[in-house]
Amino acid sequence: MKKLILVAAIAATSATAVNAATIYEGKGLTYKLKGDLQVQLRDNASKTKDAEIEFDDLELKNSVSYDLGDGMKAFGQLDFGFKNAAEDKSDYKGSQLEEAYIGIDFGGVAVAAGKQNYATDEFGVEGAYEHYEAEDAFDAVSTDGDDVIRFDASFNNVTLIASTELKAEGEGSENGSSYDLFVATEVGDVELAAAYQTYKKTPSSDAVDSWGVSAAVDLGTVALAADYSTSDTGTNDLDIYNLVAKFNVAETTRVFVGITKQELDATTDVTQVYANVTYKFPTQKNVSLFAEVSDIEEDGKDLDLDMLMGMRIKF
Repeated sequence: MKKLILVAAIAATSATAVNAATIYEGKGLTYKLKGDLQVQLRDNASKTKDAEIEFDDLELKNSVSYDLGDGMKAFGQLDFGFKNAAEDKSDYKGSQLEEAYIGIDFGGVAVAAGKQNYATDEFGVEGAYEHYEAEDAFDAVSTDGDDVIRFDASFNNVTLIASTELKAEGEGSENGSSYDLFVATEVGDVELAAAYQTYKKTPSSDAVDSWGVSAAVDLGTVALAADYSTSDTGTNDLDIYNLVAKFNVAETTRVFVGITKQELDATTDVTQVYANVTYKFPTQKNVSLFAEVSDIEEDGKDLDLDMLMGMRIKF
């Protein structure tokens, strides 16, 4: 689930992970380990599934940085996910490499290369734990790759992220090419963001162009946000809308209420209305309990309610 407030959710590519446990620090070297363990009981909206235990996510993130002096840092990231292995997917009998990149942080500006997320992965204001369909148009196309060069910069109240996925034609890591751009800023109490992507699945494929805009405002106990994103594949046009409100019921408890609507030309129309509540233990904010219910309508037909409850531990 992405954070509701846009700019607050943006982190530099450099390995300065919040909530990470520092394993070693000395002689200019810092090694941090970050974990995200989420296990939930879910009754999926699909009529072909019974209630089951799901893992979303099981991740271990290794961050290494060296102080190079003069405000510069060299960093590396190596992330492993165990979700598919835990769910006994036939293709994954062990861990799955999720991110592997290195780069240099110049202080406010960072450049990284390797297996990582595109700039457009930062887009979105939805607040659901689980989505029946893609959460935005970029998610429906592609949001990460193996041959990515990414540029992150922060100037006063403007955040700019750009990335490109190399064609890598003929290489084992070939999985498409992409150019992505994401920008976010604050105007008074309103946070605005926009994103653009042009993606080719193969060198001979037609380019898929996608773009999106979003806005969020924090009113204290209530935050409101909306986004719209669209993709033009040449044959089918995809439009996705998100509206969401966050209520701070107490210092330890927050509630999200939202709606996601997806339209794929005249062939598919999916609407998901959801509400969830998250409780964070006052003595340990990285330990939380949550529950969510979603009402889903697909092409005018109501599906079964999608319900889940679970626990999350981060460090």
